[in-house]
Amino acid sequence: MNLLQTVEQENITPRSVALHPGDEVRVHVRIKDGEKVRIQVYEGTIISMKGTGTRSMFTVRKVSFGVGVERIFPLYSPTLEKVEVKVRHSVRRSRLYFLRGRFGKAARLKEVTRH
Repeated sequence: MNLLQTVEQENITPRSVALHPGDEVRVHVRIKDGEKVRIQVYEGTIISMKGTGTRSMFTVRKVSFGVGVERIFPLYSPTLEKVEVKVRHSVRRSRLYFLRGRFGKAARLKEVTRH
């Protein structure tokens, strides 16, 4: 194990939620607004996961007022307060970039049925 991997293992903070592409999530982000710090919630679908260890990131896509908005979050960022999984969808691929060209009912994903 090289030096970079050992430093990453020391600084990694475990996330209690396992994230996967296709999950509908609520990301609570700490935002500094002047001198105040507040929490802003970003809600959407995870369309991709990239990287490993402390360098892992996930992309969340939502449609706001008819315009698609994507935001990339580092998984172990100190600005992330928490990540809630609202709904899990079953998907057959790891990158859901095809959702960019779809909207409305065409952009629906199959929900995972719980027993």
